[in-house]
Amino acid sequence: MNKRFPIRFRLRDYLPRGLYWRTALIIIVPAAIFQLIITLVFLDDHWRFTSKRLSQAVAADVSLLLQMYEAEPTPENFLRLQRHARAPLRLDITLDREPLERQACARSRSDIIDRYLVEPLDSEFQRPIWYDPTCPGSYVFLRVPTTDGILNIRAERDRVQARSGPLFVTWILCATVFFCLVSILFIRSQVRPIERLADAMERFGRGEDGGPFRIRGAREVRGATRAFFSMRERVSRLIDQRSQLLAGVSHDLRTPLTRLKLQLALLPPSSEIEDAKRDLADMEETLEEYLAFAQGLGEEAPALIDVAAIASEVVADSARGGGDVTVEQSGDVSAPARGRAIKRCLANLIDNAVAHGDKVRVTVKGEETAVFVSVDDNGPGIPEELYEDAFRPFSRLDATRSRNQKGVGLGLAIARDVARSHGGDIILSQSPLGGLRATLRLPRPA
Repeated sequence: MNKRFPIRFRLRDYLPRGLYWRTALIIIVPAAIFQLIITLVFLDDHWRFTSKRLSQAVAADVSLLLQMYEAEPTPENFLRLQRHARAPLRLDITLDREPLERQACARSRSDIIDRYLVEPLDSEFQRPIWYDPTCPGSYVFLRVPTTDGILNIRAERDRVQARSGPLFVTWILCATVFFCLVSILFIRSQVRPIERLADAMERFGRGEDGGPFRIRGAREVRGATRAFFSMRERVSRLIDQRSQLLAGVSHDLRTPLTRLKLQLALLPPSSEIEDAKRDLADMEETLEEYLAFAQGLGEEAPALIDVAAIASEVVADSARGGGDVTVEQSGDVSAPARGRAIKRCLANLIDNAVAHGDKVRVTVKGEETAVFVSVDDNGPGIPEELYEDAFRPFSRLDATRSRNQKGVGLGLAIARDVARSHGGDIILSQSPLGGLRATLRLPRPA
């Protein structure tokens, strides 16, 4: 064993991770162990005891027949013993008068049931006994040496071995299988509502509204489903109220801003008027970005999109502006999302990278569970302790990144809001180019 990396056995590594099979194990394993214990106890106590008594009874009958024949070893006496053995004792006996060394002796067995039959004969006659329980059919054979030959005894198998043992094991096995099948069907009906609720919650986390579905399952599952419906309704209502409020704010603020712009345009040109126009333009840009940040994604329905195509479109727009931006793609990069929202998210990430670096590399990689978009730049970067601060609305981090005159500190906040509304996220890290890396993760349904 490697001392640096010891091998540790953990049971949880070998157990199923799904609720369905874990619940099945909780029910099936104890039931199977209980059935196994009952079977072993029955076989050890009843089946073996019964088989022992049956074998001893056959041994006693054979001993009696042998003693009666050796007391009077005549053909007439042997014929009489044959009739008595066949009718009440259910035994067939024959006598071979050939020498013992010429007989083909049967195999000797060490089975427990064999010993139950052979040991009484050995102790009674003090002579070798040949016992063959492997004969085809429902018979077993005994061969006992006598004074003038070999006595062959054929006995029915149920006289030597209890038949209830295998039958009991068969019934126990069938009952266990039936019980397991019923348990699996029952567990499936209980786990399915939980799976449906989890799927609905995951879809709602990605911004998809799957609509209501039938409430089923146990009382606790029904309660959780009703709570989810109530939460989804409250969240949807909150989003609608926010959109309506922002629509009113946009209308109320745009009107006075337009009047101010018109009044400034009619005034005689001066340095003060130009400063006022710039402040008014900054105010209008701030309002636009704030509305974009707070408006959310409720107006667009999700669909299967090509993330690489959207990234290439955004990169082409940035390249026309003079930026050194390239894009690479690998794997299946399709994912369910809102196309315009993802485009806005990628535009914010790429524009932020172009504003702070001379070289930007965009990598779109598709994996089994998600699509990843990494945006790298060679700018000054951000200290690791300030990564979360960069996502705060109106956060500029002017001490570490050069000031972007076109933005008001909402680019990363809007991008993360878009990512999280799809069930994903944006993670910042050190870029191989020396600057900052922003990685967008868009989950895909299994």
